[in-house]
Amino acid sequence: MNGADVTRTARRVNDHPALVVLARLGYVASGVLHVVLGILALQIAWSSSSKSADQSGAFTTLGDQPLGAVTLWVVAVGFAGLAVWQATEAIGTWGGAGDRVKAGSKAVLYAVLAWTAAKFAMGTPSSSSQQSRDFTSTLMSKPGGRIAVAVVGLVIVGVAVYHVYKGWARKFLGDLRENPGRFVTAAGRLGYVAKGIALGILGVLFVVAAMKARPEKAGGLDTALRTLRGEPLGAVLLTIVAAGFLAYGVYSFARARYTRT
Repeated sequence: MNGADVTRTARRVNDHPALVVLARLGYVASGVLHVVLGILALQIAWSSSSKSADQSGAFTTLGDQPLGAVTLWVVAVGFAGLAVWQATEAIGTWGGAGDRVKAGSKAVLYAVLAWTAAKFAMGTPSSSSQQSRDFTSTLMSKPGGRIAVAVVGLVIVGVAVYHVYKGWARKFLGDLRENPGRFVTAAGRLGYVAKGIALGILGVLFVVAAMKARPEKAGGLDTALRTLRGEPLGAVLLTIVAAGFLAYGVYSFARARYTRT
């Protein structure tokens, strides 16, 4: 089987109705995750909540609800389906290298989310923030590790800037097969910008950790949001970001219906 055959096979798998349904379920799962993240961020903004406002905190919250394990398994299946869909998109696209890298990166991200949700469903949770610190500490212990951590931070900042641009310029509408209406468009715009702000803070924390050789500074999303909370007018700023997460959840629900397939 040559390269063209692999591309055509991946394209057929990508277009299969069953996989498309699973991908749509994955966007619903993303919506649920972001809505819970928004609620957790609001709790940090206006109370002394100790819950982690990150993926692990969101999965813990879902697991604590009635039928929590079932919900987590559904979320895991959705993210797994979306990971496979993005992987076949990366292999089967006729676009350039940039499109392949973008789809491949998303496939890895959704696969990690699927695995994490499955672990929580099985009763073996983990801390996203601690994993981030452990990763930073391990990387920093290697030759040139501080430079590598700084590069990771700068890459995250770059992704953050792209999120802000994609939201502000409404470029996310290109991911949809038709215009979803003014409400969803406004939600997507706010959601992408808010995610960009949160990712930007996270990236800066990695750079600071590298500069100060202190891996504990490079926490995950929860650390980034709590850092924002500690700034002047932090509660108001974090509330805006939380509203953005909620808005991104709304956009994700709409994307489950309108996404290009």
